[in-house]
Parts: sequence; structure tokens; C-alpha cells
Amino acid sequence: MTLHIVLVEPEIPANTGNISRTCSIIGAPLHLVHPLGFDISEKQVRRAGLDYWDALELHEYNNFSEVTAAYPDGVFFFCSTKAPHVYSDVCFSDYADKDIFLVFGKETKGLPEELLKENLDRCIRIPMLKNKRSLNLSNSAAVIAYEVLRQYDFVHLKKEGMLP
Repeated sequence: MTLHIVLVEPEIPANTGNISRTCSIIGAPLHLVHPLGFDISEKQVRRAGLDYWDALELHEYNNFSEVTAAYPDGVFFFCSTKAPHVYSDVCFSDYADKDIFLVFGKETKGLPEELLKENLDRCIRIPMLKNKRSLNLSNSAAVIAYEVLRQYDFVHLKKEGMLP
């Protein structure tokens, strides 16, 4: 299993930078779907990713269809506050022989409702209070990515600490 993070039309450079750092640390390719709300070389993106940017496997696409065409056997999960399923209820480990893609939408609007309706069985959300809009995009990506990795016993990641 390879975990992938997909950002569809991200708008805030710091979020993309933070997510790029998370992807570098966990070994997940980052897929950016245009249009982006910033220039990928912007200082804020690079600063948030710090020295991890060079270790990032980065892919860019003109639209989301290009992502699914490039990975026809991938299993795509669509992350949205509107989703019917809680992310922690999904058995990601059922997809051991597949690449898993976590797809996130733009900060102001999320993923297109049509895309969510077409993939309702794989739409997932993070529980939160009813009166709140959403978690920060980079926090959401990290929360769900680490749940996927936890279900695979953090395969390929260092699990031991430095203290005895």
C-alpha cells in the first residue's frame, strides 16, 4: 500500500507547505490539482515545508480526472465535512494491495458536491461540533493520513523513540 494525498485547487500556500512536510515525513506522494491559489514557488509554501520540500514526491495535474486516469487501480477517499462516514470507521487495511488516495478540496469550498455524490460510499469526515465549519486543511490531512498508517502498523515508519 502506498498512501497518497491529493489537494484539489488548494488556495492557501501555508497549508500546502505544511501538507508537503507531512507527506515528506510519512513518504506519501503529494498530488496538486490546478488551478492553485498561489505560485508553487512562493516563499510561504517553501517556508512551511522547510527542508523537507526536496524530499517530496510532487505531481501536478490540470484537473482531477488526470489523477484518476494516472492511477486507475487506486482507491480514492474523498474528505469532506459533508461526508456520511467517519474516517476512523473505514477499514483502510482492506486495501493492502492498492494505493490509497486521500482527496481534499479547496479551503473555502471543499470538494465539488457532484464529486462527493458520485463517490458517496468513499466520502469520509472528521467528527466535530455541529456549529463549527472545519479543521484546518493541513490538520485534517495529517489526522486522516495517520489513521491510515496506524491501520498498517505504521509500515516503513520509525516507531522507536530516542529515550530508553
